[in-house]
Amino acid sequence: MAHAPDAERDAILAALTPVVHGVAATFGPVCEVVLHDYRNPEKSVVAVAGSVTGRSVGGAMSEIGMRVLAHGDEAADELNYVTRAGNGAVVKSSTMVLRDSTGAVFGALCVNVDVSAVSRVHDLLGALAGAGAAPAELPVTTFGDDIDSVVDALVDAHRTRQRGSWPELDRAERLELFDGLDARGVFAVRGAVEQVAARLGISRASAYHYLARARAARDTSPGEHS
Repeated sequence: MAHAPDAERDAILAALTPVVHGVAATFGPVCEVVLHDYRNPEKSVVAVAGSVTGRSVGGAMSEIGMRVLAHGDEAADELNYVTRAGNGAVVKSSTMVLRDSTGAVFGALCVNVDVSAVSRVHDLLGALAGAGAAPAELPVTTFGDDIDSVVDALVDAHRTRQRGSWPELDRAERLELFDGLDARGVFAVRGAVEQVAARLGISRASAYHYLARARAARDTSPGEHS
């Protein structure tokens, strides 16, 4: 399917820019709204209002945006998910993908609400009521204006879930690492293969080899990563 002209996509983004500021103004200082243009992943933020995650115009997408890129035109809205920002804030977010008239995904409108205060009150009420169960550990999401820091954080997160450094991993674990990064959209970012190779201390050729093998294994595994 051919993509719509860039002029159409530019017009959609321009129409949504006042919406960004209107929604943020409606919900006040606990709300941040970010408009992304995924045609330029390294500088995808084209409009922002509020300061929950510290984003700014010209900043890069987060790992959530990378996940959207990984799914391409099959990407779906992700609504009302709760995560924790790097600064410790508990954030409830919604990511709504933007499509042109051909159905191609080219951006996203993201709403982030800082619910830290609500979470603290909830925990306090639970303690007062005698509910002893510890709250579930929230996943940490990397938000940042620097795409390199987002890629590095994702690589480090995958490494901490495994048993050791790269030389200590067997072949299956190395493929699992590259498959996990690929599923999260890391390699949709320009130069990410080289960055991942440097982070792991391996050659660029080795990184490309493991990425190709991980994709081949996934393609031959029915029912996975649909």
